[in-house]
Amino acid sequence: MPGILFLAHRVPFPPDRGDRIRSHHLLKALVRFGPVHVGCFGEGDAAAERALAAVAASAHVAARTKPLPLAGVQAVLSGKPVSITAFHSRPLERWVRQTIARESIEAIVVFSGQMGQYVPDDFAGPVVIDLCDVDSAKFEAYAMAGERVWLNAREARLLAAEEERLGRRADATILISEAEAALYRSRLAAPASVNAQVIGNGIDAAFFDPAITTPHPAPAEGTGPHFVFTGQMDYRPNEQAALWVIEALLPRLRGRLPGAMFHVVGRNPTRALMALDGAPGVRVWGAVPDVRPFIAAADAVLAPLLIARGVQNKVLEAMAMARPVVLTPDAATGIAAEDGTHWIVCPPDPEAMAARIADLVADREAAARIGAAARDFVLCHHGWEAMLAPLGELIGGRGEGRRHAA
Repeated sequence: MPGILFLAHRVPFPPDRGDRIRSHHLLKALVRFGPVHVGCFGEGDAAAERALAAVAASAHVAARTKPLPLAGVQAVLSGKPVSITAFHSRPLERWVRQTIARESIEAIVVFSGQMGQYVPDDFAGPVVIDLCDVDSAKFEAYAMAGERVWLNAREARLLAAEEERLGRRADATILISEAEAALYRSRLAAPASVNAQVIGNGIDAAFFDPAITTPHPAPAEGTGPHFVFTGQMDYRPNEQAALWVIEALLPRLRGRLPGAMFHVVGRNPTRALMALDGAPGVRVWGAVPDVRPFIAAADAVLAPLLIARGVQNKVLEAMAMARPVVLTPDAATGIAAEDGTHWIVCPPDPEAMAARIADLVADREAAARIGAAARDFVLCHHGWEAMLAPLGELIGGRGEGRRHAA
């Protein structure tokens, strides 16, 4: 039976971080259409690779062994983005060509721009590339903020060219929200040549369900209130947001609520974050077996991201858990919820945000009402099945005139 080739920059198991959650559900949707052959990169997680083998018709998991400094040198010498060079593997390249020939692959679905380099120029079937968000804009924002200006500006420029190349190569290029799709189109030299589509992020509300979750006891210790931030904590936007809470927001919040505690929950916290563990009102937990008990124990979940691309899974998870979420406009992108009804949106002004949080904590009925409305909202609008419904049509379409435009 003709198959589908699925390329992802990480093994899509377990679905415990933003990119793996989306790639995991993409894979689950694809296997309904036929055998799926998966090429991806792994980090030595044997259980994840076993889970992949149970779902995929075949799989090749390339090892992530290339040190970032080496990828940087290779990128400079080749004139390519570092993030593309870091995910280049000759064995995976060979496996892709062999699999296309051996398995009569009819369609290729690519998750993340790093993996577009593996789509052969001569492949004649439909190609769908899920960029999720506009990575080049993220690096541009880092450069504008003064972070490693030359390196980030270079990465932004080269990734923008790659994003346009991939858009021209693909039959459909998927973005995670209308806002992200509009941003993508605005950065293209020839937007009419690219078929940009939107498939938003979903949430497994049966898993993120407060009715089946016992709140973690630790955040309930002390007078509180307790605020939680979740995420992959070596991801720069997450680290930046958590540091902003600790350094700018929390002192003002504790001025209004002296017992306030901020809990940072997520794997690989950076040295800068770990150095602040135990500071007044701060607990950095690192990796935990399950984030749901921490979310359930929170008086509110904070997501004050200063740089954000696409739809934030951490926000959908907290909403599904019926917790009131306080977030910045950047973190709210792609979710059509209403301020004051489904969540609290506030610009990253520590005084203003502290005031809104204090008001929320003071009115427990309003907080419970916002949390309940948040769960109802994601149940209605962000189920994975509804989000991924257009995928079958995209991989079945031919999109003549785009496949060989590169």
